[in-house]
Amino acid sequence: MSTTDKPFSLLVKPVSFDCNLRCRYCFYLKKEELFGTRRHCMSDQVLEAMIVNYLQSRQEVYSLGWQGGEPTLAGVDFFRRAVGFMEKHGWPGINFANALQTNGTLLDDSWGDFLAEYRFLVGVSVDGPGAWHDLNRRTADDRGTHAAVLRGLDVLRRHRVEFNILTLVNSATVREPLAVYRYLRDELGVTFHQYIECVEHDAAGKLMPYAVTAEQWGDFLCRIFDEWYEHDQKRVSVRLFDTILHKLLTGQANTCAASRECGQYLVVEHDGGIYPCDFFVLPDLKLGNVLRQPLAQALASPRARAFAQRKAKTLRQCRSCAFNPYCAGDCPKNRFQNLSLLCAGWKKFYGHALDRLKKIAVELQASGMAPPRA
Repeated sequence: MSTTDKPFSLLVKPVSFDCNLRCRYCFYLKKEELFGTRRHCMSDQVLEAMIVNYLQSRQEVYSLGWQGGEPTLAGVDFFRRAVGFMEKHGWPGINFANALQTNGTLLDDSWGDFLAEYRFLVGVSVDGPGAWHDLNRRTADDRGTHAAVLRGLDVLRRHRVEFNILTLVNSATVREPLAVYRYLRDELGVTFHQYIECVEHDAAGKLMPYAVTAEQWGDFLCRIFDEWYEHDQKRVSVRLFDTILHKLLTGQANTCAASRECGQYLVVEHDGGIYPCDFFVLPDLKLGNVLRQPLAQALASPRARAFAQRKAKTLRQCRSCAFNPYCAGDCPKNRFQNLSLLCAGWKKFYGHALDRLKKIAVELQASGMAPPRA
């Protein structure tokens, strides 16, 4: 066993960027330049080596998030083999936590049976009502996908699979925060929401047409917070709000975006390549390969440490900001010239919501309730 006790999870890309969709804002499709145009799928040799490698580190929970591209393209049998390797190489009492992030369009009863049997947590991407979802989330032959996603959600419900919704907030949906929030809450009946900001930009820092501005992002968060605070504190979990409450109650960040440094997880690509972040799967940031490099050693390597510490190197105005303990300078992917492109929006949101979140934290502490998980 490794002597490291630093907790870290794996973000696994079993089919790399391969996907049955061509979402207009997808940053990972560009990995074709790195991995080529042929179809990609992790071999059993790499799959087993990755699991054995991960088990060499000491973790309270061995957490694997399976993403893409679209990871269901690997097939149910691939994931059965993955679980089989966990059972083969694990030991009594070991705790595995598996999560699958999917566009939901390929889910059927065979997937429902498997995900329920092995208690996978599933994240499904839904941008909102049909017209807004279909604006950007389209198939390779340019068809909308909303109806197929709803069928996938029905599979998960019928098989009693735990799932949440991930919503990428883009230039269209950012203008209608309450319509998006209420659609997820009321029409889909979803009580676990995660809102992700779309902040793609070019080399000059100019936002792409589908990205959100700082002002739009701040307004979006303020309006859904007011709705949540007034009506839904005890029935809807919004990941950002839970993250802030966790920080207020424990002093610890439970997501990488809220942390002072990066380094909470490692990416494993289909070929076994190890990288520090899925937003930075780049040749000059490659940390090794699971076939040859211990994962814990890769995480502790000078290259990985230098990458992790880049986040803390913010501008003076950022370090002195009253909200820095919560936003931590924002995710490096959102920065241009080391300042978040959403800075003004984050300030607007925290100025609007932080006092009320502190009040909730005091109430949770007084009641003895555990901090929310992200």
